[in-house]
Amino acid sequence: MKKPFFLMLLAATLLAALPAASQNAFTPDQMKWGPAPPFLPAGAQVAVLEGDPTAASGDFTIRVKMPDGYRIAPHWHPRRENVTVITGTLKVGMGDSFDVMKMASFPMGSFAYLDPSMHHYAMASGDTVVQIHGISPVEFVYVNPSDDPRKTMK
Repeated sequence: MKKPFFLMLLAATLLAALPAASQNAFTPDQMKWGPAPPFLPAGAQVAVLEGDPTAASGDFTIRVKMPDGYRIAPHWHPRRENVTVITGTLKVGMGDSFDVMKMASFPMGSFAYLDPSMHHYAMASGDTVVQIHGISPVEFVYVNPSDDPRKTMK
């Protein structure tokens, strides 16, 4: 009787000592939302689902939650950006100037990828959540440096 109890106690102790595995599956209520990084305008929230978007290399997957009317000024990325619209509608325009009349609407379920150096801008129509995946690090280069939210933080 003592031996099975001892074995169960030993197994429980060993299991408790093992490092916790990183989470690789999420339900919506398990996603941890926080403020957007400094390269995005204030008002959005981000949840990191996979990897580290700020690492020197490696895969990442994030979700970005934006309120209605949220805007991201014209910018580009040095690496490919893959975007899936989870909820709401994401409006996207191409070019160096923000022009609402030239934006295309991408409703829930839409997917797009943007190759490196493609100049684009975006706006949320309704509360919108997008999922972005790619290769780290995430980098935003604003076409007009004065649009970069990091400049106003100094």
